[in-house]
Amino acid sequence: MVTVNHSVVLLFAGQGAQEVGMGKTLAADYEQARLLIERADVELGRSLSEVMFSGPVDELTRTSWCQPALYVHGIACWEVLKSRCPSLEPAVAAGLSLGEFTAHAVAGSFDFSTGLSLVSQRGQFMDEACAETDGSMAAMIGGDENAVRTLARQVDVDVANLNAPGQIVLSGSSAGIAAAVAGAKDAGLRMGKQLEVAGAYHSRLMHSAQEKLAAVLEGVEFSEPAFPVIANVEARAVEGVADIRVTLEQQVTGSVYWAQSMELLLDEGHETFIEFGPKPVLAALMKRIRRGIRVITVSDAQSLEEAVAEFP
Repeated sequence: MVTVNHSVVLLFAGQGAQEVGMGKTLAADYEQARLLIERADVELGRSLSEVMFSGPVDELTRTSWCQPALYVHGIACWEVLKSRCPSLEPAVAAGLSLGEFTAHAVAGSFDFSTGLSLVSQRGQFMDEACAETDGSMAAMIGGDENAVRTLARQVDVDVANLNAPGQIVLSGSSAGIAAAVAGAKDAGLRMGKQLEVAGAYHSRLMHSAQEKLAAVLEGVEFSEPAFPVIANVEARAVEGVADIRVTLEQQVTGSVYWAQSMELLLDEGHETFIEFGPKPVLAALMKRIRRGIRVITVSDAQSLEEAVAEFP
């Protein structure tokens, strides 16, 4: 029997995809996943697994817990799937915000432990920045990008995420975000919806977190990734180890060009996408970016077995 290799795009979830119970069935059903999660507990010196499996939700939502949880969950899903489906050949990887670190880890830009330390510190730095500032975020639904950017300038906030056509997230001072929500309809948008977040991610209010992360990144030895990794801040593949350091640093305050990143991959002809995350967030965004593109979501033991059946 001849094995057919399957070229796939790996997509990794960002903050907001977390869910109490994440990783629990993976750890129960696959020793490989259980050992990886246990290793994370030891290396972090705290029980990440307990927060992942049992919550409470308020604790899991905190950036300092959420980011390492999503990182470990994404890698556990991929490692088990890869061991079950040797025919899978990653063509490229991308991750939404925090997920970009997971993408780099699976591509070999750095090892699991280095990435775990980075995302744990990144989460802590962002928690600290949230505590030091009065920030918020809001999703702008409907309308075009120019209208959203004009509104952002008028209320002095930043464009944080370009997730999909008609879904752009603004980030900045609480007063500015409240003004953006109030002015959304007058700006020609369908609505503005304030998000339940701890602070203003991907905005100038995260500057202190970016500076702290930059200092940490200076001490990291990166490797050339085994396959291309897309950088959020410019919607392009990173070019060399120095570029990895710069793009991961800039990402903290910079915009996430997710829709443009997906359009890049689609225009290159990629057809098979696998999302690793507790909820099908990226699959839902893809439906808005381009109709008819299927994204397989691997979130738990059941969905992983369903994915295995797709790649004989």
